[in-house]
Amino acid sequence: MKEKENIKEGLKMKGSISNKLAYTGAGIGLALYAIFGLLYGSLLGGVVGLNIVHALFGTSLAHAVVPRIIVALGMLTGVMVAGTIFVVGSASLGWVIGFLIEPATWSRKESLKEHNIKH
Repeated sequence: MKEKENIKEGLKMKGSISNKLAYTGAGIGLALYAIFGLLYGSLLGGVVGLNIVHALFGTSLAHAVVPRIIVALGMLTGVMVAGTIFVVGSASLGWVIGFLIEPATWSRKESLKEHNIKH
């Protein structure tokens, strides 16, 4: 009985391998975002902003403020979406890898009887 409690307690620890790898994955994702995500996020967001301006006003107006604001908001949205994808995606991948290699999950062999599942 104590063995089960130790296993369950081990999975809830803050210093588990899955949590450490999630933080490591988030750090790697942040570095990749700084290298790749900023440039491409602003580029793609700017293209989306230009397409919106073209759809609303017909042509890009050289000295108008509203089209520039729309393009800037598109660029900002592109950068934020790229950052979210890079950081959350790599942190999730790190957590999954950590969960799969964590020794506490290997020793958990629960049968159907323990879950009261009838087959």
